[in-house]
Amino acid sequence: MTRRLRLGMVGGGEGAFIGAVHRIAARLDDGFELVAGALSSDAARAQASAEALGLARSYDHWREMASVEGAREDGIDAVAIVTPNHLHAPVAHAFMDAGIHVICDKPLAVSLAEGEALAQHARDANLVFALTHTYSGYPLARHARELVEAGEIGDVRIVQVEYAQDWLANPVERGGANRQATWRTDPALAGPAGCLGDIGTHAYQLAAFVSALVPESLAAEVHTFVPGRRVDDHVQAMLRYANGARGMLWASQVASGAENALRLRVYGTKAGLAFDQEEPNLLWLTPQGGEAQRLTRGRVTGAAALHATRVPPGHPEGYLEAFAQLYRDAAAQIHAREAGVAAPPESRLLTTVDDGVEGLRFIEAVLASSAAGGAWRSIVRP
Repeated sequence: MTRRLRLGMVGGGEGAFIGAVHRIAARLDDGFELVAGALSSDAARAQASAEALGLARSYDHWREMASVEGAREDGIDAVAIVTPNHLHAPVAHAFMDAGIHVICDKPLAVSLAEGEALAQHARDANLVFALTHTYSGYPLARHARELVEAGEIGDVRIVQVEYAQDWLANPVERGGANRQATWRTDPALAGPAGCLGDIGTHAYQLAAFVSALVPESLAAEVHTFVPGRRVDDHVQAMLRYANGARGMLWASQVASGAENALRLRVYGTKAGLAFDQEEPNLLWLTPQGGEAQRLTRGRVTGAAALHATRVPPGHPEGYLEAFAQLYRDAAAQIHAREAGVAAPPESRLLTTVDDGVEGLRFIEAVLASSAAGGAWRSIVRP
């Protein structure tokens, strides 16, 4: 029987939505056990949060936690980083220095230079570095990718992706009552990209994940609708791909009435695919000139989808299961790394530090294009 990996967490204390999500996801497949945490930058809140979770090993600071856990015989195998964005890089470096694998929230960092340094550190240390781009964990998102790879839709011509929310349609960050809004709209904590870094990178990653394409250039605009807000709350971009395909991406957190509307359309020479995150148990495949086919989770037989499926057809799976899939794949890769063997093929769709670097290249190009009045900008890769 494969042992449960020992997990630590930095951030994610009392009142933190994403910390609770990570804890549920880590437990769902019994791959991890949370044993340690530095759950808040406030020592009293960190201790109270640890006590509420029954966590015996509570630390006042993440640097202390990295040092102590790295030296313990029963120290943590991996750390989940669920802090504001500006801490992702320094926290990840500290734990990798201690020989500890990393599972980090997105975006990877606040600059491309920071992200590239993290990727190099992970390679040099031979550590697993997973990035929680949740939506690529859905079985039918993975099945869509398999269909594209198998040539079922032909050559990709059009990639259309959108991500609409309305939770920042009003200045909810003012007054400090909404802590998540407060830090996500503060460039010192979130970095230079607001909506772009928060959900724009999710849209970009899902489009690349399914289409197996990344654009070579783009023309984009970021915009701030709410007066006084210090980061963007809306982004739109046109995309050009090396194979001649064209794409469009827009993301907005001021789209009144929208909840979590992440939608992807990929059109090829033979067929089109349509996936809606709010209906994740459905995937539409429509052949050119033919009838739309409604594919459902649990009924498709592709290996990638089956690996990410937990319950029989007709029993809906959703966001938490998709999030847990990333933890399941990370656990498989960590066990393989520590055994000195190749990771199981079914785990290799895990989003990694390299996906995070690609997202930061996208952010950098969008900001440069917008600053130049929407001029086309190349996405520079090594």
